[in-house]
Amino acid sequence: MRLTVIGCSGSYPGPDSPASCYLLEADGVDPAAPDAGPRPWRVLVDLGNGALGALARYVDPLTIDAVLVSHLHADHCLDLCGYYVMRKYHPRGPQPRIPVYGPSDTAGRMARAYDLPEDPGMTEEFDFRPYDGAFTLGPFLVEPIRVEHPVEAYGLRVTADGHVLGYSGDTAPCAGLDAVAADVDLLLAEASFRTGDDNPPGVHLTGADCGDVAARVGLDRLVLTHVPPWFDREEILAEARAVHHGSVELAHPGATYLLG
Repeated sequence: MRLTVIGCSGSYPGPDSPASCYLLEADGVDPAAPDAGPRPWRVLVDLGNGALGALARYVDPLTIDAVLVSHLHADHCLDLCGYYVMRKYHPRGPQPRIPVYGPSDTAGRMARAYDLPEDPGMTEEFDFRPYDGAFTLGPFLVEPIRVEHPVEAYGLRVTADGHVLGYSGDTAPCAGLDAVAADVDLLLAEASFRTGDDNPPGVHLTGADCGDVAARVGLDRLVLTHVPPWFDREEILAEARAVHHGSVELAHPGATYLLG
């Protein structure tokens, strides 16, 4: 399994990065064509504002097999609007529907975001599926886990070839985050707050919070993401490293991580 960071800016796009978007790739058999042998599968985790254009630097966006949306704040889902236009009006013709997994009102949220009637909204382009337990996408086993945020939000565990990626989504410290992080090969964790600031409860993690969960569950690899442009990223990194003495680094667009 290969993880590529498409966008990692927190809360809104920054001067050096789009908002949250991560590309997962692995080879697997397509159940629609089992005799064809393994093929590359590509899944997006979140598609925040500014990410769709950047995605084209790495892969053809029309080759994406599915999108996993952690929650419905704009910096995690809003470029589904542009992706809808691409798939509906592309010169090669309308593209096949692909699954979009997310919170319960994802279809309605995206229709309203593009000022569409909710019926059909974007349902002719996307097969919206609310999270309801673990499921498979080609070679990927996806486990959504509810986490603490002001809206319905999920962290994700994604397994391929026996290796596990944990993605915090946006969350405060909670039992769900601990479950996401347990026994993963790499934890991609948001670090939107600074320790010592007057941070509202139940919203985000600090760098120190990320380091704490990594230390408690015994992680080898921690990657910090979703740092807002108004903060010094190195300061957030130092917070995490003061707590967790394993591998800790900052996500940046174009960074690639191999699991396995």
